[in-house]
Amino acid sequence: MPVYQSAYFVVRDDALAVCEKAIREFVEYVRANEPGTLLYTSLREKEQPNHFLHYFIFRDEAARDLHANSEAVKRFTGILYPNLVATVEFTEYHLFTTTREPTDAELGSNDRLS
Repeated sequence: MPVYQSAYFVVRDDALAVCEKAIREFVEYVRANEPGTLLYTSLREKEQPNHFLHYFIFRDEAARDLHANSEAVKRFTGILYPNLVATVEFTEYHLFTTTREPTDAELGSNDRLS
Protein backbone atom coordinates (compact mmCIF):
# COMPACT_ATOMS: atom_id res chain seq x y z
CA MET A 1 0.00 0.00 0.00
CA PRO A 2 1.42 3.44 -0.91
CA VAL A 3 2.80 5.74 1.76
CA TYR A 4 2.03 9.47 1.44
CA GLN A 5 4.20 11.90 3.38
CA SER A 6 5.27 15.52 3.49
CA ALA A 7 8.14 17.45 5.02
CA TYR A 8 7.86 21.17 5.76
CA PHE A 9 10.96 23.22 6.56
CA VAL A 10 12.38 26.73 6.54
CA VAL A 11 15.92 27.40 5.35
CA ARG A 12 18.03 30.20 6.83
CA ASP A 13 18.24 33.12 4.39
CA ASP A 14 22.05 32.99 4.29
CA ALA A 15 21.99 29.28 3.37
CA LEU A 16 19.36 29.37 0.63
CA ALA A 17 21.73 28.88 -2.32
CA VAL A 18 23.53 25.88 -0.81
CA CYS A 19 20.21 24.27 0.17
CA GLU A 20 18.67 24.86 -3.27
CA LYS A 21 21.62 23.03 -4.83
CA ALA A 22 21.33 20.17 -2.32
CA ILE A 23 17.58 19.84 -2.96
CA ARG A 24 18.03 19.72 -6.74
CA GLU A 25 20.79 17.12 -6.50
CA PHE A 26 18.81 15.03 -4.01
CA VAL A 27 15.61 15.01 -6.07
CA GLU A 28 17.61 14.04 -9.14
CA TYR A 29 19.21 11.19 -7.19
CA VAL A 30 15.78 9.95 -6.05
CA ARG A 31 14.46 10.13 -9.63
CA ALA A 32 17.40 8.11 -10.98
CA ASN A 33 17.85 5.58 -8.18
CA GLU A 34 14.63 4.97 -6.26
CA PRO A 35 11.95 3.32 -8.40
CA GLY A 36 9.92 2.71 -5.23
CA THR A 37 9.62 6.46 -4.70
CA LEU A 38 6.69 7.10 -7.01
CA LEU A 39 6.79 10.87 -6.52
CA TYR A 40 9.17 13.29 -4.82
CA THR A 41 8.24 16.94 -5.29
CA SER A 42 9.85 20.02 -3.81
CA LEU A 43 7.53 23.01 -3.53
CA ARG A 44 8.60 26.51 -2.52
CA GLU A 45 6.33 29.21 -1.13
CA LYS A 46 5.86 32.14 -3.51
CA GLU A 47 5.96 34.88 -0.88
CA GLN A 48 8.62 33.27 1.33
CA PRO A 49 11.17 31.55 -0.92
CA ASN A 50 13.02 29.97 1.99
CA HIS A 51 9.91 27.95 3.02
CA PHE A 52 9.69 24.50 1.41
CA LEU A 53 7.20 21.66 1.34
CA HIS A 54 8.41 18.29 0.08
CA TYR A 55 5.68 15.83 -0.88
CA PHE A 56 6.46 12.21 -1.58
CA ILE A 57 4.70 8.96 -2.35
CA PHE A 58 6.43 5.65 -1.74
CA ARG A 59 5.23 2.39 -3.29
CA ASP A 60 5.13 0.80 0.18
CA GLU A 61 6.83 0.76 3.59
CA ALA A 62 9.84 -1.07 2.16
CA ALA A 63 10.40 1.71 -0.39
CA ARG A 64 10.11 4.35 2.34
CA ASP A 65 12.60 2.46 4.51
CA LEU A 66 15.03 2.11 1.61
CA HIS A 67 14.76 5.85 0.98
CA ALA A 68 15.02 6.87 4.64
CA ASN A 69 18.12 4.74 5.25
CA SER A 70 19.98 5.61 2.05
CA GLU A 71 23.38 7.28 1.94
CA ALA A 72 21.77 9.97 -0.24
CA VAL A 73 19.39 10.95 2.59
CA LYS A 74 22.32 11.10 5.00
CA ARG A 75 24.26 13.40 2.65
CA PHE A 76 21.20 15.57 1.97
CA THR A 77 20.20 15.97 5.61
CA GLY A 78 23.84 16.62 6.51
CA ILE A 79 23.68 19.73 4.34
CA LEU A 80 20.07 20.71 4.97
CA TYR A 81 19.54 20.24 8.71
CA PRO A 82 22.32 22.55 9.96
CA ASN A 83 20.88 25.30 7.72
CA LEU A 84 17.28 25.21 8.94
CA VAL A 85 15.47 27.71 11.16
CA ALA A 86 13.66 24.89 12.99
CA THR A 87 13.21 21.12 12.88
CA VAL A 88 11.59 19.56 9.79
CA GLU A 89 7.89 18.81 10.29
CA PHE A 90 7.07 15.40 8.81
CA THR A 91 3.44 14.40 8.29
CA GLU A 92 2.05 11.10 7.01
CA TYR A 93 -1.27 10.94 5.17
CA HIS A 94 -3.88 8.43 4.06
CA LEU A 95 -5.27 8.87 0.58
CA PHE A 96 -8.77 10.30 0.75
CA THR A 97 -9.51 11.01 -2.92
CA THR A 98 -7.53 11.84 -6.03
CA THR A 99 -7.80 12.50 -9.75
CA ARG A 100 -5.22 9.80 -10.42
CA GLU A 101 -4.34 6.57 -8.68
CA PRO A 102 -0.91 4.98 -9.11
CA THR A 103 -0.94 2.29 -11.78
CA ASP A 104 -0.43 -1.39 -10.99
CA ALA A 105 3.05 -1.10 -12.50
CA GLU A 106 3.91 1.78 -10.15
CA LEU A 107 2.57 -0.14 -7.17
CA GLY A 108 4.48 -3.23 -8.22
CA SER A 109 1.47 -5.50 -7.66
CA ASN A 110 -2.18 -5.97 -8.44
CA ASP A 111 -3.22 -4.21 -5.22
CA ARG A 112 -5.33 -1.13 -5.80
CA LEU A 113 -5.87 1.71 -3.37
CA SER A 114 -8.69 1.30 -0.93
